[in-house]
Amino acid sequence: MSKSKILHLDSLSLQHMFNEDSELIPLMTPEDEEIINKEEIPQVLPILPLRNTVLFPGVVIPITAGRDKSIQLIKDANKGDKIIGVVAQKNEEVEEPTFNDIYKTGVVAQILRVLKMPDGNTTVIIQGKKRFEIESVIQEQPYLKAAVKEAVEERDIDNQKEFKAIIDSVKQQALQVIKENPMLPTEASFAIKNIHSDSFLVNFISSNMDLSVTQKQVILEKDNLKERALLTLKNLNKELQKLKLRNDIQSKTRSDLDQQQREYYLHQQLKTIQEELGGVSNEQELEEMRAKAATKKWNKEVAKTFEKEINRLNRMNPQMAEYGVQRNYLELLLELPWGEYSKDKFDLKKAQKILDRDHFGLEKVKERIIEHLAVLKLRNDMKSPIICLYGPPGVGKTSLGKSIAEALGRKYTRMSLGGLRDEAEIRGHRKTYIGAMPGRLIQNIKKIGTSNPVFVLDEIDKLGQSHQGDPSSAMLEVLDPEQNTEFYDNYLEVGYDFSKVLFIATANNLAQIPWALRDRMEIINVTGYTIEEKVEIAKKYLLPKQLKEHGLATKDLSLGKTQIEKIVEGYTRESGVRGLEKQVAKVVRYAAKSIAMEQEYNVSLTNEDIETILGPARLERDKYENNQVAGVVTGLAWTSVGGDILFIESILSKGKGSLTITGNLGKVMKESATIALEYIKAHAEEFGIDPMLFEKYNIHIHVPEGATPKDGPSAGITMLTSLISVLTQRKVKNKLAMTGEITLRGKVLPVGGIKEKILAAKRANIKEIILCEENKKDVAEIKESYLKGLTFHYVTEMHEVIDIALTKQKVKNAKKLEM
Repeated sequence: MSKSKILHLDSLSLQHMFNEDSELIPLMTPEDEEIINKEEIPQVLPILPLRNTVLFPGVVIPITAGRDKSIQLIKDANKGDKIIGVVAQKNEEVEEPTFNDIYKTGVVAQILRVLKMPDGNTTVIIQGKKRFEIESVIQEQPYLKAAVKEAVEERDIDNQKEFKAIIDSVKQQALQVIKENPMLPTEASFAIKNIHSDSFLVNFISSNMDLSVTQKQVILEKDNLKERALLTLKNLNKELQKLKLRNDIQSKTRSDLDQQQREYYLHQQLKTIQEELGGVSNEQELEEMRAKAATKKWNKEVAKTFEKEINRLNRMNPQMAEYGVQRNYLELLLELPWGEYSKDKFDLKKAQKILDRDHFGLEKVKERIIEHLAVLKLRNDMKSPIICLYGPPGVGKTSLGKSIAEALGRKYTRMSLGGLRDEAEIRGHRKTYIGAMPGRLIQNIKKIGTSNPVFVLDEIDKLGQSHQGDPSSAMLEVLDPEQNTEFYDNYLEVGYDFSKVLFIATANNLAQIPWALRDRMEIINVTGYTIEEKVEIAKKYLLPKQLKEHGLATKDLSLGKTQIEKIVEGYTRESGVRGLEKQVAKVVRYAAKSIAMEQEYNVSLTNEDIETILGPARLERDKYENNQVAGVVTGLAWTSVGGDILFIESILSKGKGSLTITGNLGKVMKESATIALEYIKAHAEEFGIDPMLFEKYNIHIHVPEGATPKDGPSAGITMLTSLISVLTQRKVKNKLAMTGEITLRGKVLPVGGIKEKILAAKRANIKEIILCEENKKDVAEIKESYLKGLTFHYVTEMHEVIDIALTKQKVKNAKKLEM
């Protein structure tokens, strides 16, 4: 056997021809085979069972010995003649095979080399020689030994040409299998072509074919070489057919797979490059994004945009600055609640209770919300209206949004627009800019996590303009129910549906809201509170709230109705209750300090306690009721903080008939004074005024509190009454106020802010009010409780105002006017 040439497959990168069992291929010559045939096999052989392979004569294979018996057998044989018997196991799962667990036909083998592996196992390289059959078992310990006899191979061939053709076919089919199977190296063909022994060719191919142990054992047990060759050829044909069929299928699908494979390889290369450059792979992050995108309820346009942008991100290097911008954009798309809506509650009675619980009064606002709920309940699909709550500060416009959200069962979010001058705050920046962000509308929707919240746009009247654009114009699309189904944000770049959002805007002054924006909103006037309402609000809401915020219990402080009235009348002068809450907080802090310092105090405060805590009353009513001087008239005005009263004072001094107006008045009020004087001059005789007065006396009109700017047409009839009063020296009726615009023809025109003005009159203890006839409809909309104790005089002409406002007698100590 020393003349046999052994080809190391590792050097040719060849594990085997048809499976992965062999590591060595012997190139046996006919001379080597003749030497083996002449050798006699021993009558007794140690038997080495193989789990998962079959050894054929002439073939060299490596085996790993792991069982103790096998290791001992190899060790003993290696010390002797190195000849052993190799037999395949019937069942490879059997750990300790006995005589009945192995096949009876095996191969005599020679140990060529024993290698000790690093893992502790023993690898043995053996070469088959002759076949044998087991006759009987001689011993089972420490390993199997059996009496054997040679299994003679029948080589007598009747038809040599036929046998030659069979052998050639076997060789050609083997070469064809190697050619068709891309997994087999071309060096295997070289090995086949260099085999010149017919018997070894059949054994070699049979050993390396991808067959089971049972199938190989059947081939080994064939005594006739021709039959063995035919069986090998049959198996080769089957293998070749399977390979051709597989190749045909692959060729048909290759056109579809090639593009995918190309993209896959390119992506893998890109991934490798990115890992080399940045040390991180974004593959997992992109997969997570795609998985999240599959759950989104967005339309085809958004889905197409997302796919386009995520593919763009995949091509980017994570170290590039644009990568972070692109990822932030995709995260925004994924975080927005596309098509996700909270379910509206349709329990109208419960909604009414929530609104009444949180806010006192505000009937119109509550009625409008209940109407909206009723329509939603009946139709179940409605574009939400745009409501604008208009009124003075401190009346509960902003906090009303939370109550509405609770009543509707929606989430609540708020956005303050006060002082906002950049249009990008509404529409967002284009994402190509450094530090680009979506608009605050989109940011709030992302934060709240639903597409139909109650969205409060606070102080919409305080939107400004600058060189950065006009935010109020950007709000037009948001607040138009016909346009906001596809609101376009510059950063988002796709339309977002705002039609299900219930927008509630708040404003103090409608005049400052552009008419186009005002036209898109439903204006609801939230007026100020009466003294009685303020008392109830302080009792039910403000005092419990302040006690809780200051860590006190209800038993620690009590405020009666009289004490709350004293705070309202003596320390606050407003339409809302914000100032009242500050005064209540001051009283609560007094109690908290007393408790902390362990000082005695009255739990039920008296009026004297109120003055001790808050100081002397700062607002007295005496000045509101002064009508003892001619020319002093009480007027009603509207301000940004609600209704208020103002005084028009007129005085005469000797001169040449000039008119002086002071008091920080605006253009409109100055014009009203001029109109009033000219009307009096034109109708002096009707009012019993000597026309010569206008030539010998100067007239001075003053409106106190000159530090406060004042303007508007509401003081027209007040100025005219003041002038006639000073010119006739007739006093004005007690506890009377008025408001209205005048014309040169003597007509009285209607004015706005009637409810606020009426509340201001009640706070000033006014009993009679003169209004234009056309303002009667405004009074009809006011709750009767607000009108209790008031008498209204409706007029259309100026002379009616004078008849009602001025008494017949002159004031005491009336100034004598000399002509």
